[in-house]
This record gives sequence, structure tokens and C-alpha cells, in this order.
Amino acid sequence: MIKTKQRLPGKKSKVTLREVALRAEVSESTVSRIMRNQELVAEATRDKVMGAVRALGYVPNRIAGSLASLDSCLVGVVIPSLSNIVFPEVLQGINTGLKTSNYQAVISISDYDIDREEALVRGILAWQPAAILITGFDHTVASRRMLDQSGVRVVEMMDIDSAPIDIAVGMSHRKAGIATGRHLISLGYRRFAYVGHDWTADRRARLRYDGLCEALAEAGLSIMAHAISDGPSSVGTGREQTAQLCAKSRVDVAVYSNDDMAVGGVFHCLAAGISVPGDLAIFGFNGLDIGRELPQPLSTMRSNRFLIGQKAIEAILQTPERPESQTIIDTGFEIFAGATA
Repeated sequence: MIKTKQRLPGKKSKVTLREVALRAEVSESTVSRIMRNQELVAEATRDKVMGAVRALGYVPNRIAGSLASLDSCLVGVVIPSLSNIVFPEVLQGINTGLKTSNYQAVISISDYDIDREEALVRGILAWQPAAILITGFDHTVASRRMLDQSGVRVVEMMDIDSAPIDIAVGMSHRKAGIATGRHLISLGYRRFAYVGHDWTADRRARLRYDGLCEALAEAGLSIMAHAISDGPSSVGTGREQTAQLCAKSRVDVAVYSNDDMAVGGVFHCLAAGISVPGDLAIFGFNGLDIGRELPQPLSTMRSNRFLIGQKAIEAILQTPERPESQTIIDTGFEIFAGATA
């Protein structure tokens, strides 16, 4: 399903080096040297210039002279992790979409750090790519300004719960949370727990949680117990949090922030002699292969990660020039019934 939203009228012009120099009250050559990391510059001057760069959303142009008129074949891709199997599957979709084109992907990793993402965005845009594919909607103000003013195609992947800069490709995580709650309620569960990881680094997990709470509220229910880690998700963290949950609460079903955490929950139950789903039902998110290979296949919600990457590339290949409207491409989700809930 593709939705189109109208963009506000008025085309933005790119910020020039001269504008940065005027704002920072330095010469254009000083700005140029700082942006290229050339020669020693007083730290106070560097801070003043970088403050102007961030405030204006300035992106240097690395392609000078006659090269500036050439069409770029680069597509910048910024993802938060390679250790999380979710994102390699997105990259596989991107690679498949690029096979019949002349474009080449340049991949960068942000480590879930929006300040690091900002530096990567600035570096990629400096090479005047044909497009940039980036994960989610959480960016610094400077990153959003640079992406908006760049004029290149910008695809925000994985999420469609906010208005995109240009194109959003993914699923509604809030709706996925609602669907999870309604599905489990239909199976007869009433005493719910939530096992999760750090929400500050994973806005999408929080959206799913909010959707779950919404579905429970519709049925006059609420989450009775929480076990949430301050750190990132992992199988080990899921196992530890499940142990804490089982030590202090009696619930029918635990909904996990993702499959890594849910698999850890299954491992704890196996070790502790807890019957799944008899004593505790377990439900994950992502539809990872490891979940399907458990002795009891994990009950979960599958996101179409390969399709997200493929549709992102297809969108920019179909329309290389940024239009005056925003586009949302919903790749959907599906419940995998499994055997743990």
C-alpha cells in the first residue's frame, strides 16, 4: 500500500559555504579548511564554524569543477548495526534491488548513535549521492536539516509511524503491537507481562509496546509485570530478564521486544523446568530463523525486512528526482503462530 502526502510549497536552496562563513564571522577559506580537516585551527574557531554548519544544515561538496556536473551512481546506506540479523536482511533486499542498475551502495554503521549518524550523513552527502537510505525517523536536528535541504532522494526505512522527509518504507510498529495484543487475547490470555530492552535506542520497540497497551486497554486489561533491561537486546539479556520476571510475578504470557529476547526467555524456561506455553506463553517480534528452529517454533510477528530494502531501492530507481510530495510504502507484517503461545 502506497500513500502520498503533500509537501509544503516552496523549494529549499542549498546552504553555501559563504553563508556558513558569514554566520561564523570567519573567512570562507577558514570554513573550507575546517571542513576538510586541513591545517591547525584554533579550537574556538572550529567550534564556532561547526556550530554554524549544524545550525544551517550545511553539506560540503566534494565533487568540484567538471565532476560536479556528472550524475552520481552512489547510494548511501546508514544502518544502526550489522550484528543484529534484521539489518543484513534489509541489505540483501537493497542489493537485490540494485542488481539491474548502475548504482553502487556505500554502507555505514551508526551503532544506534544519532550523533554518529549525523557525521555519517554529512560525509555521505558531501559526495553528492543519488540517494541516501537511513534507518527510522530519529535524527538530530542537523541531520534532518541536511537531508531535507540536500535535494537527493531520502528513504527512511523500517518505520511508517511518522511523516517522512521524502519516502518512508516499512511497517507501522504501533499497529504491529495492537495486532499482537489482539491475537493473544483471542487465544485466551489475560495476565500479560512485557520483557524488553532499552527504549531510548529503539523507538520502534516502544511503539510496539504502546500498541500492545492500546489493544489490552480495549479489552479492559493492562500489563501486570515488566522486566526491561537498560542495555541493548540479546539472547542473554532476554534470559536474564525472564528469570527476574518469573521470580516475582505470575503471568500467563510474556510479550518480548524482539525475537532475540524471546529466545532467551525460552532458554530460561527450558533450564528452569517451566512449561511453554503451559506455564508461560512467549511471543516475540521479527520472525528470525533462530526462532523457527527451536524445538517449539517461536510464536512471533514477522516483519518483511528483505522487502523493505528492495522497495526502498525500487522507489528511488523509479523516480530519481525528489518530487513535491512525500510517499509512504507499507510493507506490512504477519503473525507466525508458532508453538510458544
